[in-house]
Formats: sequence, C-alpha cells, structure tokens
Amino acid sequence: MTPRVLILRPQPAASATAERARALGLDPVVAPLFEVAPLPWEAPDPRRYDAILLASANAPRLAGAGLAGLLALPAYAVGEATGEAARAAGFGQVRIGPGDGAAALALAEAEGARRILHLCGRDRIDLERAGVAVDRIAVYAADAVPALPRAAADAIAKGAVALVHSPRAARRFGELVPERRAIRLALISAAAAEAAGEGWAAKGVAARPRDEALLEVARRLCQSGPPDAAGAGS
Repeated sequence: MTPRVLILRPQPAASATAERARALGLDPVVAPLFEVAPLPWEAPDPRRYDAILLASANAPRLAGAGLAGLLALPAYAVGEATGEAARAAGFGQVRIGPGDGAAALALAEAEGARRILHLCGRDRIDLERAGVAVDRIAVYAADAVPALPRAAADAIAKGAVALVHSPRAARRFGELVPERRAIRLALISAAAAEAAGEGWAAKGVAARPRDEALLEVARRLCQSGPPDAAGAGS
C-alpha cells in the first residue's frame, strides 16, 4: 500500500504540497483546517518604506489591487513558493530569505532596510527586530474550520502521517482530533512541534522550514510503519 499523508494546510498551497508528495511516492489526502479569504485593506504611501515582508504566499495572492503602488519596493519572501507568488503579483525585486520570517527580516536589515511593511494574515506571528521598524497590514484571513474534515478523519483511521505547516495548525489539529496516541506528525518547525503538545505517536521536525524538508520527514515516518496505539507515546 502506498504510504498516505494528510495535508492540513489551506488551498492553493495544499495542492502544491500534494503534487510534491506524489513525486515522492506518497498518497496525499487534502483536508484543510483553514479557509483563506482576502480582507479589505488600504495601501499606505510606499515612500514610507524600504521594503515589503511576505511570510506567506497568501499575502501576494490575495492582496489584490492594493499592491499596485507597492510593487517597486523590494520584497523579502519566506520560501520559494512565496517568492513565486510575489513575482506573479508583479514585484520586480524579490529576495528569498534563508529560513523563516525572522531570517527574512534579518536579511532585509542586512541589506539596508530600516522601515518595512509586513503584508500578512489576520492571525500571524508579529516579527520584530531591533533597529527595524515593522508596520503590519492584514490582507487576508485564514479562518479555522469548525470540525475535523471527514477526509482527515478517514485518513487518520488509515494511519496517515499528518503534515503540520504552522504552530496555529498544530494547535487546531490537536483541538479537533479525539485521540492523538496513534497519530504521527511531521512538523515544519520546532515552534510547530511545541504548539502540538505531547501525547502523539511520533513527532518529526523538518530540518528547514520548507515543504520539501517536511515531506522528507513524513516519508521517514511512513517508512517506520503504523504505530501501535496501545503503546504509543509522544
């Protein structure tokens, strides 16, 4: 049987993860825990800023027409997928940060940015760095689903490894599953692993906060075989 993985991140990113999973010989089940939608917002004067920070591909995808006046600013993106979304939205100068949002912010500072506009989600981690002023505007919302999707419950029952792409997703998944002792988690970061808490059958953390690294963790967990629920620990 092809190893199964459960993808919990919102669309359209979930489909991209599913495609990468299939390329690794995994069977993906897509069941997002959040529904993403644009928010109304008003773009500030671009002359106030040295750069734009984009920690999620949802920001450039969903920001809409308000981006038009900001496209001449350099954009610092977390990950290739966010960088691709920034280019598709019209940013001409896109720099990919070496790790997470904090690393992208550090790169922007190292390259001379002192006032940065973070286009973000309504629920986010507020990134801070001494010596850099960061203003935030929420351009999209990711609202949690009220119950565990049926597809997710079915995948869990069949021993799927769950892919967790954020601390918020880790917390929400933990709230929704009725029993965690037989569930293996592949987590995007140590922060996501901490948010997930204990009591899981197994937790594996990606070496880098990238989809490819997360899928490698999931593949290793799949190869270890399904856990024995009676003796599972965290």
